[in-house]
Parts: sequence; structure tokens; C-alpha cells
Amino acid sequence: MKTVDSFNFSGRKALVRVDFNVPLNEKFEITDDTRIKATIPTITKILNDGGAAILMSHLGRPKDGPTDKFSLRHLVTPLSLIFGRTVKFADDCIGESAVSLAAGLQPGEILLLENLRFYKEEEKGDQAFAEKLSTLGDVWVNDAFGTAHRAHASTAVIGQFFKDKVAGYVLQAELDNAQRVLEEAEKPFTAIMGGAKISDKILIIEKLLDKVDNLIIGGGMSYTFAKAQGGSIGSSLLEADKQELTLELIEKAKAKNVKLYLPVDTVIANDFKNDAERKVVNAGEIPDGWEGLDIGPETVKLFKEVVEGSKTILWNGPMGVFEFPNFAKGTNAIAAAVVQATEENNAFSLIGGGDSASAINNAGYGDRVSYVSTGGGALLEYMEGKVLPGVAALEEV
Repeated sequence: MKTVDSFNFSGRKALVRVDFNVPLNEKFEITDDTRIKATIPTITKILNDGGAAILMSHLGRPKDGPTDKFSLRHLVTPLSLIFGRTVKFADDCIGESAVSLAAGLQPGEILLLENLRFYKEEEKGDQAFAEKLSTLGDVWVNDAFGTAHRAHASTAVIGQFFKDKVAGYVLQAELDNAQRVLEEAEKPFTAIMGGAKISDKILIIEKLLDKVDNLIIGGGMSYTFAKAQGGSIGSSLLEADKQELTLELIEKAKAKNVKLYLPVDTVIANDFKNDAERKVVNAGEIPDGWEGLDIGPETVKLFKEVVEGSKTILWNGPMGVFEFPNFAKGTNAIAAAVVQATEENNAFSLIGGGDSASAINNAGYGDRVSYVSTGGGALLEYMEGKVLPGVAALEEV
């Protein structure tokens, strides 16, 4: 697979698939620009070589074609400020404006295309749509790791229409860091798995049981473990049909000499809101009418000790409902422990995208861990051993 480092973009028009699916507030201001900043090195390399960059992305999940709130025109001003030049904008991604602006683009210039998902053909992986997109540039750069697990027109199908195609710095770094954790992890290796559903993480957990020394389970999925072991979980999250599976995972961990850590206490609430009444109870002792929304203080101590003594850390999924400040303490404490291990124990820490990335960035720790992934689902699928269409398309001759 070729990378941008091995390619000279002089005089070339690079059609770059980026992941600018960033959160916007009601004033259409970007509230987290992590994904945009991640693409700066790739775009800068193209421009510095004497090439032009045509950027294509999706934003949100538009259902009925063009919708103003999902328009990428909201990103033109911030992008122009970031790159110190006027970013041109095509109000379509394959229409007349895109074709004419792309044709007239000069070396050192940037063109942003309108939201790809305004066309249903994008997500359907439509060949004709991919071919139309391909005519805009003469080299394809895939730097959108967050969508590399989707066989969409711009992320995979388009690859067949280019002789020259390369991986951008973001995509390359994601693969390199995932490989480092999977194949070169220094011991002790600790995986922290949180989030709502065990069904979302089962494949990665089973894969990790062959690699890790410690497996920490927190978040909503921990209540299914507690219930399966005979505990009371009140109205906490439960995947009733996965209880048998949790017991099997406990036995597999024992058989593979992996230390499995589950919460020993829980912060519970009598309603799903930030200002609900709350108290701490032992794990598996949640009364009716109450639900677990965070790990408790004894669990924080237990988990922190394990994390701080680790040399390799993979974290995917929060420890509780971190969006509510009163139930973010557990997630923030684990984030601080990961930072401490990274800075003081020289550990390698990979934060697995999605909510984990939001949590670490919200806590102000994004630049104090080894790597924050830009793609939650894509990272998990890659680590599960699945072929990512967006990566496979770069490897095809």
C-alpha cells in the first residue's frame, strides 16, 4: 500500500477522502475539530509538493437529499483559517460546479465538495457515482479511517478508477498504531472496555483475550455481567440474551490467565438525568427503581491501580454516562490514570475512537496519551481481524 510520503503530488489534483463528520452547534460552529486537525499533515503535504487538493466528505446522516444543517459549506470559513488560504466550495459533489471548479483548480489551492451523502448512491457504493467522482482528480488519497469499514462509493468503490492511489497520514497512523497494540504490545497489556452493549464488543474482547494480561469491564455492559452472576441491577442497562455469554467470557479469561476486573461498586440514580438523586452501592446490589450510571469510588481505585501499572493500554468505551457531569467521575478518573501511565510509566496508550475519544478530549487529555483514534467502529473491526474495504481498495493493483 502506497502512502503520501512515497508520492510526489507536483502538478497533480488529489481527490482526498477526508472524515469531516464533525459536531456542529445550533449556530453551525464546530464544537470538536479533532478530525479536521488530523488531516492537516496530509493536505499540507499535497500543497507543499505543488499539488491541489479536492476534499470530499460526508457530514451527519441526511435522509432526504440536500439539507442546510448537513451542508459542508459551514466548514469553509474554519478550513480557510486553518490552511491560511481561501478554500473554494462546490455546492454539489458531482454536478456542474464541482466539475468546473475542479478543472480550474491551480497548484496550492483547495476545493471542498458538498456532502457526499446528499446522494443515496454514496452509501449504496454505486459504481457510476464513484466513477463521476473519480473524474475530478487524477490521484485518490484515502485519509478517512473513520469510514474505512464502509464499502461506500468514495471510501472504497472509487479506488478501481485510479492508477495512482495512496493512504493519507491519518489512515496510515491508525493502522500502524492498531498493529502496534495487536502485535508489539509491551507487557503488562491492559484493555479497558466500556460502553453500553457487550454485543458491540464481543468480537474484540474474544480477540483480546489471547493478547492482554488484564481486561477491565465498565460502563453499561458491566450490568449484564452482574446480572448473570446473580446480582440485582434494578433498571440498569441489560442485554438479557447475553448473560450466558458473559459467563463464558469469565471462564475463557480464567483459562487464558487473563485477570478480569469488574466493578465492585456503582453510582446509582433514581432517574436518567444529571440532577437525579444518587448514591453508591455495591455491585450487584442495585434496588428496584434505580439504575447504575457510573463506576463507584472503590472501583475507580481498583481500575486505576491496574491501569497505572500497565505498559500498553487500549481503551474503548466510557465507564458511565459521562455526558452527565455528575456521572462522569469514573470515566474522567480512568482517563487521568491512562495519562499517568503514559507520562510516568512510559506506557503506550491507544484510545479507541467514538465516545472514548470524546471523553479523553473533553477532559483535556487528548494530547497527553499516545494516540487517539478518529474511528471507533473502523478500529474495532480492524482489530477484530476484519478486512476494511477502504484499506483493501488501496491495496488493489
